[in-house]
Amino acid sequence: MRTPKNILRHELIGLECEVADASNKCQVGLKGKIVDETRKTITLETTKGCKKIAKQNATFRLKLDKHTVEISGNDIIARPEDRIKKKFKKW
Repeated sequence: MRTPKNILRHELIGLECEVADASNKCQVGLKGKIVDETRKTITLETTKGCKKIAKQNATFRLKLDKHTVEISGNDIIARPEDRIKKKFKKW
């Protein structure tokens, strides 16, 4: 079960997401469902089509069942299958 404490060790595809901050200011405020994730990008399906957002220097607001979690893209830079094995010190 995905919770705010273990979200970094779970699959992000399928979650509702909003870009809270990004180095590209045009991407701030984009909302949609995560449909793909690579090592360095997240792809959101928005009302205007699919948009790729770089994880580096971005902050994502993810909606879980009853919670909203804000995560730094720098913390999730890794292939999804490698990230779930990674140990996080400060999270």
